[in-house]
Amino acid sequence: MEKIRCAHILVEKQSLALEILEKLKKGESFSKLAEQFSIDGSRRRGGDLGFFTRGMMVKPFEEAAFKLNINEVSGVVKTQFGYHIIKRLE
Repeated sequence: MEKIRCAHILVEKQSLALEILEKLKKGESFSKLAEQFSIDGSRRRGGDLGFFTRGMMVKPFEEAAFKLNINEVSGVVKTQFGYHIIKRLE
């Protein structure tokens, strides 16, 4: 079964997610932004969620994550937890 490793930044407001996306486009560090803004426990690891397979994450997150190439960053992905920006690590 295919396993991927991703990091994410999770925030409550779409407007903040869009601001963070702009910072990423300007070259700011994904892990530093995750530590600064993310509202879940992965923030201590720079957003690193570790490895996961299909079926382990909520559907919208999973669909976006599995479409990414390594080191690619997603747009804003809405789930019941809030607004995610996802980066595929490996």
